[in-house]
Amino acid sequence: MQDHIDFVVSQWDSAMPELDASSMQIFGRMLRLMKHLAKARSQALEPFGFQEGEFDVLATLRRAGSPWRLSPTQLYQSLLVTSGAMTNRLNRLEQQNLIERVAAAGDKRSLLVGLTPHGQQQIERALAIHTATQEAVLAPLTAKDRAELERLLKSLLLAFPCEAMN
Repeated sequence: MQDHIDFVVSQWDSAMPELDASSMQIFGRMLRLMKHLAKARSQALEPFGFQEGEFDVLATLRRAGSPWRLSPTQLYQSLLVTSGAMTNRLNRLEQQNLIERVAAAGDKRSLLVGLTPHGQQQIERALAIHTATQEAVLAPLTAKDRAELERLLKSLLLAFPCEAMN
């Protein structure tokens, strides 16, 4: 069975036979797949009323463990966004009663961001739907295919020095 990328690459092979378009088979499919994944993720989060960036903040707080609190700096460093972008996300989440800002124990000048009970409930429900959506997307792959895909993607990511963790 052929897909759109096969069609595009065959056009390049005909139009410019001297061009090695083989990388387009991988990158084209990754880009098209990312569009499908972004749509699936957006649809999964839509019932909760928060955007992807807000979901990421809530998920980061939830995986931090009880009492589900981090400093704004820890959050923006973990999510690789600017402090300004983080402030905007936190303001929106606070307005929705999903997070609260609380004084840090021992340093009343410092604030921590924490999940509210409503925020904890919402992120746990959203995570269940989010992971079910991911499983549905991966359903066509065997366990062996998934392990191989995971290994290959990790190898590609680790080729970028900023992706390696100590």
